[in-house]
Amino acid sequence: MNGTKRLLGDVRRACEKYEMIDDNDHILVGVSGGKDSVSLLYALCEMRRFYPKKYDLSAVAVDMQFQSIGLKSMDYSSIQEICKEYGVPFSIEKTDIAEIIFKARKESNPCSLCSRMRRGALCTFAERNGIKKLALGHHFDDAVETFMLNLFFEGRLGCFSPVSKMEDTGVTVIRPLIETKESTIKYFISSNRIGIVKNSCPEDKNSEREAMKTMLNNLDRENKGLKHRIMVAMEKGGIDGLKL
Repeated sequence: MNGTKRLLGDVRRACEKYEMIDDNDHILVGVSGGKDSVSLLYALCEMRRFYPKKYDLSAVAVDMQFQSIGLKSMDYSSIQEICKEYGVPFSIEKTDIAEIIFKARKESNPCSLCSRMRRGALCTFAERNGIKKLALGHHFDDAVETFMLNLFFEGRLGCFSPVSKMEDTGVTVIRPLIETKESTIKYFISSNRIGIVKNSCPEDKNSEREAMKTMLNNLDRENKGLKHRIMVAMEKGGIDGLKL
């Protein structure tokens, strides 16, 4: 597939750099159905062919049940087809996240809470099924954006970690796309015409993160390599486990 070599190279480098995978791991891939998580699923499936450490895969989608607030439900059939192709067990974890956030709490800025609740649902699913590692689809650009969002809106230096253990569940979260640029993911998805799940969230493309993404992309065009330099500074500073 077009773009596969670059994607796999990035993922393998991240997994080895941060020692994300151990022999005989069972890794649960959190699949929202967007381009990032779908690319992660493909990469981890393909990498099993040659990676020196053997591991098993399962996949799960957290269904927020948008139909409960009058929106279209998410269709995960394309993810089911991918998992069937690679022989990966796939589950859908139904939650009441949409109703809690948009009806009960009526959050004006729901993205941060939604992210925590979805990650909590994934960790709970993993723990319930005896799976110790959870792979999430956060990539290079996400890391830079998160760092800048924390700086701008919270006045602190911080990001998500490439590898982090959730003490309450004992599940280790890994982010194998941490070295992969969003442009690589977009090329992989578009050039192979891979179907992704349409997001029903009313806040999609309307968030502080989306505004930060636009600002950074504009600045990067004007100052070529800016996002790369920010990441290098994060790595030099050892921000949340990042390293050169």
